[in-house]
Amino acid sequence: MSKCPNPSIPENLNLAIRFLSQQFRHHRNNFRGKNSPPPELFKLRQIHSLLVVSGFSGHSPFLTRLLLHCVSLPSFPSAYASTIFSQIHRPNVFTYNALIGGFSFDPEKAVFFYVKMRQDGVFPNMHTFPLLLKSKTQIPFQIYAQSIKFGFGSDQFLLNSLLSVWANCGLIEYARQVFDEMTHRDVIAYTALMDGYVRNARASKALDVFLEMKVNGVGADGGAVVTALCAAGTLGCVWVGKWIQGFFIETGRVVRDVYVGSALIDMYSKCNCNEDALKVFRNMPYRNVVSWSALLSGYVQCNRFKEALILFQEMLVEKIEPSEATLVSVLASCAHLGSLDQGVWVDKYIHTHKIELNSPLGTALIDMYAKCGCINEAFRVFESMNSVDVYPWTALIFGLAINGHAITCLNLFSRMLSNGVKPNEVTFIAVLSACSHGGLVNEGKEIFKLMGSVYGVIPTVDHYGCMVDILGRAGSLREAAELIGEMPMEASGGVWGALFGGCVNYGDFEMGEIVGKRLIEMEPRRSGGYVVLANLYSRFGDWEKAANVRKKMSGVGVEKVKGCSWIESNGVIREFVAFEKSDAASESVYEVLDSLTEQMQQKLPFVVEEDYFLEV
Repeated sequence: MSKCPNPSIPENLNLAIRFLSQQFRHHRNNFRGKNSPPPELFKLRQIHSLLVVSGFSGHSPFLTRLLLHCVSLPSFPSAYASTIFSQIHRPNVFTYNALIGGFSFDPEKAVFFYVKMRQDGVFPNMHTFPLLLKSKTQIPFQIYAQSIKFGFGSDQFLLNSLLSVWANCGLIEYARQVFDEMTHRDVIAYTALMDGYVRNARASKALDVFLEMKVNGVGADGGAVVTALCAAGTLGCVWVGKWIQGFFIETGRVVRDVYVGSALIDMYSKCNCNEDALKVFRNMPYRNVVSWSALLSGYVQCNRFKEALILFQEMLVEKIEPSEATLVSVLASCAHLGSLDQGVWVDKYIHTHKIELNSPLGTALIDMYAKCGCINEAFRVFESMNSVDVYPWTALIFGLAINGHAITCLNLFSRMLSNGVKPNEVTFIAVLSACSHGGLVNEGKEIFKLMGSVYGVIPTVDHYGCMVDILGRAGSLREAAELIGEMPMEASGGVWGALFGGCVNYGDFEMGEIVGKRLIEMEPRRSGGYVVLANLYSRFGDWEKAANVRKKMSGVGVEKVKGCSWIESNGVIREFVAFEKSDAASESVYEVLDSLTEQMQQKLPFVVEEDYFLEV
C-alpha cells in the first residue's frame, strides 16, 4: 500500500480527493443538462462532508481545491462557493483568483472580492486583472489603473483582455488606442479588435484589420477567420468570403473544423448564396447542431421556408438534438407557411424535453400559433411563460392585429404598459396595424403622437406607413398625402402603396394616377408599380393607358412576379404558383376555383374582375 503524502491526514481522505479530481477530469463536460443539478456538485458535497467528519474542515489546501472545482462547474454554485471560501484561513492570491473567476457573471461580487483581497493584504498577480475584466465590470478604467499600479500594465494577456472588454462595451475607439499602443500584437489582439468592430456595427473596419494582420505577417487562426467571415457576411461581400475560404481554409492554413465550417455556412447564407452554404455543409466531415442551425437560419433568412422544414426532418433522422436556435428557425418557417401540424409537433417537443420557454423560443411559438390563426393557443403559450419581456408581448399584439382583434389588441397593449414593459418600434407597428385594420383612426393618431413624446420611440418610415394606411382606409386621402409631405425621411414604396390602396378603395383616380407614377419612378425595376397603375387604368376603363403601362413594363424587361401560396394537408406542405399546374392536384383546385367564381358572379351584386386583384 502506497504511503500517504501527509501522515496527519488519513490515507482514505487523500484517495477520495484524488478520485474527485479524476472524476472531474473525465466527466466535467458530460452533464445532463443546463437546468438539472450536475452530479459533480453532489460529489463535492460528499467530499466536503468527509473533510468535516475527519476533522479537516479548516484544511485550506483541500478547501481551496474544492473551491477550484466549484468554479469548473458549468453552473457556478455561488452560495456554496462563498461558504467554502469563508472557511479558508488566510486565503492566498490563487484562492481569490478562483473566486473572482467564479463570479464572472456578477461584476459587483467580483470587484467585492478584489477589494477584500487588498484589505487582507494579498497582492494580485498577472491573472487577477484579466479575471476582473472578464466579469464585464462597469469600471474597466479603474481596473486598468490598478494593473498599472502593480506593474502589469504592459502584460500581453491583460492588454488583450482590456481590448476585448472595451470593444464589447462599445468603447471601440479606446480599444483601438490600446491596440495601437501595444508593442507586440498577436493574433488574439487582432481578433479581439475585429470582433469589437463587428459587435459595434463596423464590419468594414473589421475586414481592414484582418487585411492589416495579413500584411504584417501575423498568421490567422480559426478564431480570426470566423470573425472575418462574420464581417463579410454582415456586409454581404461574398467575394471576400470566397477569398478567405480559398486562401486560408482550402489551402490548409486554417483547420476546417466545425466552427470554421459553420461560419462559412453563415456567411454564404447572409449573402443569399444558399447553394454555396449547402455545398459547404455537405462537405463538412463532422456536423454538429451549430452547423445545422446555421444552414436552417440561412434558409429562413432567404424565405426558403419549405426547404428549412425538409432540412429539419433530415436533422432529426440524423439524431441531432435541436437547439433553441434551431427550434426558433423551424417555428419561423411554420409561421410563414401556415404549417400548424409541424408547429404543434415542435410545441410538444419543447414540453416533452422540458426545454425552458425563454423569450426567443416563446416569442417564436406565439408568432407561429398567431399566424396559423390559433390565437387562443398563442395566449396559452404567453400565459405559461415565467418571464415575459417586450418580445412575447409584441408577438401576441401582432397576432391579435392580424387576426382582426383590434380592441383586444389595444387592451393587451394597455396591460403591457401597466406591467412596466417598455414598448419598442415593432410594438408600435403592431398596435398601429391593429388600428388600421379595425378602423380606429383616433386611437391610431393618439398612439402615433405619444410614441416619441412619452415612450421615446422615434417614428420610422414603417410607422408613417401604418399611419398613411390608417388614414387611407378611412378615406382621409388628403390628410394622408399631407402626412407623407411632412415625413422627416423619404417615403418608401410601402408608404406610397398604402396611399394608393386608399385611392383605389375610394375611387380617387387623379391622386391614384400620381401615386402610381411615383411608384414606378422610385422602383423602375420592380413590377409592383406597373401592375397597380395598369390595374387602376383598367378599373376606370382607360384601356389605352393600361396597355401603354404594360408595354413600358415589357420594354424595360420587368416581369410580373407570380403569386404563390402554401397549404398544409395531412402534414404535407403543398405550394401553388399562379397559372402553373405542376402540382398533381392543380387541375382539381382550378376546377373548384372556377366553380366558386361562377357562383359568386351569379349570386353577388357585383362582378369579380380579374384585373382588380393586384399582384405586387
